[in-house]
Amino acid sequence: MLHPHNPATWFNLANAQSRAGRTLDAADSLIRCLRLAPGFGPAHANLATHLLRLGLLDPARDFAATAVALLPDDAEALACQGGILHHGGEFARAADCYRRALRSAPDHAGILSSLGNTLDALGRMDEALALHDRAVGLGPADATCRFNRAVSLLTSGAYAEGWAEYEWRWRRPGHAPPIAAPPWRGEALEGRTILLHAEQGLGDTLQFVRYAPPVAARGARVLLEVQPPLVRLLRGLPGVAEVFARGDPRPRFDFHCPLLSLPRAFGTTLETIPATTPYLHPGPGAVARWRDRLATDDALLVGLAWAGAPHRDDAISMLLDRRRSLAPADLAALVYIPGVRFVSLQKDQSPPHIPGLGMLNPMADMKDFADTAGLVGALDLVISVDTSVAHLAAGMGCAVWLLSRADSCWRWLRDRADSPWYPSMTIYRQSRPGDWAEILARLRADLLTRTAAAVPPLAATRPTR
Repeated sequence: MLHPHNPATWFNLANAQSRAGRTLDAADSLIRCLRLAPGFGPAHANLATHLLRLGLLDPARDFAATAVALLPDDAEALACQGGILHHGGEFARAADCYRRALRSAPDHAGILSSLGNTLDALGRMDEALALHDRAVGLGPADATCRFNRAVSLLTSGAYAEGWAEYEWRWRRPGHAPPIAAPPWRGEALEGRTILLHAEQGLGDTLQFVRYAPPVAARGARVLLEVQPPLVRLLRGLPGVAEVFARGDPRPRFDFHCPLLSLPRAFGTTLETIPATTPYLHPGPGAVARWRDRLATDDALLVGLAWAGAPHRDDAISMLLDRRRSLAPADLAALVYIPGVRFVSLQKDQSPPHIPGLGMLNPMADMKDFADTAGLVGALDLVISVDTSVAHLAAGMGCAVWLLSRADSCWRWLRDRADSPWYPSMTIYRQSRPGDWAEILARLRADLLTRTAAAVPPLAATRPTR
């Protein structure tokens, strides 16, 4: 390096490293820049952004605050702080930052879109959609703004426009599916072969694979490419000729369609969702075997999944997972409920050692979702955060109580305790970001009602000997 003592050199190097996807190197260069120029506000903002990408929320928050202190009217610094607050679940504060940023840059499409996302999280749907519309009007070719608008439309239930706009997800950098065959958009399929392929998480696949049999009913030979843990479970789908794992060689096909593009191809509205369940089925005899194994003197068997996948390879998804997951200690709110026996459905986590919880843990026997389906089918109720287990159980037609974070996923809509996708699901929504205590108190009361049991208040309850 020709000028190692010039802060601008390190700042420019960080920008180049960032464009190359070298987030850790860019953060290191920005730290070197700030050692030489501690009052350089843009470097504080850029470092905050890179720390967020690394999942380091607390230091990112500190550097963003310093950037705003140094540059109180700078739109980029304020937007940076808003983004970090949003990912930390501080939506009201994030909205204030974005509004301050817009005073300096009122026609900044990206900031308008980001504020729209935050108002979505706060449940202010009309205001959010107005901002997304304005952002798209200013940047009609901006794929991120178009995608954000799509999510807002879907959250509001405006499916006709939302599914079409959702196709913009493929125009974002690095998101185009590497498939040479033409995409299927509803054309005649008689005598043709189509590849339906998973594109997002396990829960997304389980939710939208319901469309595979209707595709087959149009006369197509259907190939289904999914994540490896789902292959055995989904081999029983009616009309599907072949199910194989992502990464395996693909047979020849004429069309392809990502699973989350199928609602658009079928013109799905809230009224026409194919919501008949069960469409997911455990293997023969699997449920009976688990019923025999779990026999517990007529106790209500309740499955619990309290956390989503940690996404350690994706910091932004990891931060979202923190918002949707319970801490294991939170389950103490469910101790000493007469007539209930809890069963862990939590992958890769042992149940917490909480006196009075008494949770069975058969998860060591679960090799894939076909195994889990047998266990779920033997339960009376599944209580789950927003993760794949909820989709599995609801797709099997089992009773599901879904615990939803305040900024819930678009698929659960807003202000509803039911789901048009799953008739057997009841949704328990946070009223305040991060507050699970209220939901768990409601769960406890509802479980007591379900078992027709009456016990003293939780604080006064003691274990029986």
